[in-house]
Amino acid sequence: MIALRQVALQRGTQTLLDNADVTLNNGVKAGIIGANGAGKSSLFKLLLGELAPDQGEVEMSGGQRIAHMAQEVDALDRPIIEYVLDGDLALRQAEADLLAAREAGEAHREAELHGLIETLDGYRAESRAAQLLVGLGFVQTDLARPLSAFSGGWRMRVNLARTLFMPSDLLLLDEPTNHLDLDALLWLEQWLTRYPGTLLLISHDRDFLDAVCDHIVHMHHQTLDLYRGNYSQFERTRAEKLALQQAEAAKQQARREEIERFIARFKAKATKAKQAQSRVKMLERMEDIAVAHVDSPFHFTLPAADKTSHPLLVLDQAQLGYRGKKGDGSDDNIQLDKVNVTLLPGSRIGLLGPNGAGKSTLIKSLTGELELLNGKRVPGEHLAIGYFAQHQLESLDVSSTPFVHVQRLSPTASDQEIRNFLGGFGFKGDDAFGKVANYSGGEKARLALALVAWQKPNLLLLDEPTNHLDLEMREALTQALASFEGTVILVSHDRHLLRATVDEFWRVADHRVEPFDGDLEDYRVWLKARLEESRRDSRGEKAERQNQQPSGDSREARKASRKAAAELREKLRPLKKQRDQAEKAMEKAQQELDKVEQVLADPELYTDSSRKAELTKTLGQQAEIKARLDESERQWLSAEEALEAMEAELLASEETAS
Repeated sequence: MIALRQVALQRGTQTLLDNADVTLNNGVKAGIIGANGAGKSSLFKLLLGELAPDQGEVEMSGGQRIAHMAQEVDALDRPIIEYVLDGDLALRQAEADLLAAREAGEAHREAELHGLIETLDGYRAESRAAQLLVGLGFVQTDLARPLSAFSGGWRMRVNLARTLFMPSDLLLLDEPTNHLDLDALLWLEQWLTRYPGTLLLISHDRDFLDAVCDHIVHMHHQTLDLYRGNYSQFERTRAEKLALQQAEAAKQQARREEIERFIARFKAKATKAKQAQSRVKMLERMEDIAVAHVDSPFHFTLPAADKTSHPLLVLDQAQLGYRGKKGDGSDDNIQLDKVNVTLLPGSRIGLLGPNGAGKSTLIKSLTGELELLNGKRVPGEHLAIGYFAQHQLESLDVSSTPFVHVQRLSPTASDQEIRNFLGGFGFKGDDAFGKVANYSGGEKARLALALVAWQKPNLLLLDEPTNHLDLEMREALTQALASFEGTVILVSHDRHLLRATVDEFWRVADHRVEPFDGDLEDYRVWLKARLEESRRDSRGEKAERQNQQPSGDSREARKASRKAAAELREKLRPLKKQRDQAEKAMEKAQQELDKVEQVLADPELYTDSSRKAELTKTLGQQAEIKARLDESERQWLSAEEALEAMEAELLASEETAS
């Protein structure tokens, strides 16, 4: 059991906790949430005994083995698998004692130590450590490489593996997903759900918290509030609490109206029926989410460029990767080959794929930062790119301020305009003039996003934008991206962000970029199957179908199949036209509806008796436009479902013909 009773904690001049109480029973999996700076990491230090409370008591069950993930890892020359094994101190001590007993010729002591090592599961230790490292994205050949050979993010993965390897009754994890891609995150999620001890988890990933946690501890206003259930249940409960506070009623209503407009606009924007269904489910929860975050300090939009091009950007038969030292192409590192990409205005694309498959390489090639090895990159006349990646945090001028950063981009902008804009990203008042050198990773990430937004791009390329962002800022970014008018390409391990903001997925794998016809659950299934196949292949158990030659059809049957495929392609054209017409009709109806609802938003329309006829007429227009919008949406979904079925049939026909 863990109990904090009337605890007060102060760091410097800031009070983090004041008369805080919370009790957690053994075996719970609790997510610790709160704004950056609320004191989440300090709470861990209290439990570890690294800090003492200024008031009150911290009680913990005796004899608990605690595993805690250190935030910094030294660059050691030790192989990473040995570094992970070092996490079990009792096992390492037993192994050292065994070696000493063997050298001293103490046979009886040797026998005792062999029994102890077996009790510690020491003879499977190397296998268990290897499984952890592979699950977190390493390959077998990496395991003997020294820790110093890896970058900071990969060292953090090794550190996480070491923490998970430690025998523990209480596991403390502080932002374990920050340096993980989606594949490793899904693996970690499964591992933690099976962890038998007590887990305290600091995370800003709502889907991760939903999957792993059965309690939420909310740190705010110097208190600790315990909620039963996962993060979504916390949001619903908190929304109900906030709804009772009259002072927030006006804000909540405005937020609801914003969400309703979002739903009306994006409910049927997905390019595939399955994605549309996933989006609708997401939207059903949007209102509760918005109300739960009504007191967030972050509220901003992402304005798009006034002009656009059709298409915005094209990659034609492109070969992506990195130039070799020779310069003649013989030693080029080719990551993606034969890439054909056409980005259209309004596209919203999420990139999925295993770690190292080339997602970041694709984004860098789209920006033009990385030169193509072969092929063409054709930008549209009015292309305006907004690019966010973690390395851009390092390029911020640390001697400057947020205000100066924006002012350099637009010297003619007024001071008030810049301050209002920065306020939406959490840089309010004097914070707009704070030195970047003193900023945390989250504050730098917010500033980098603000600079992207200020430039009004029509193509947003975002590579893991939520790293270092807290839950409130992530939600504000989700809302802003959902209403962004331009094109979005997103790489993220934040599944909530992906579900809420993209309409289609591309899979980057096996040196190819191709559409992925499915949702995130389908991707999880694909990953699992891919991993199982990889394991079979590593054991030499190739699938039998790979060793079989495809059966040959008669010449007549092949000819008939090709003819059928051609006829199906011809039938696709009117369906595509019908879908596109329905989408245009939806957009037109939505524009008309926005104008009508702007009129209906005038309070005097309801109180001025002389405008009664106008009110009746406007309400009638609203009903008529909504009916047209619903009918257009029905036609769009019908055409999209028919297209999806026909495209599947066409694919089967073409496979038969080949």
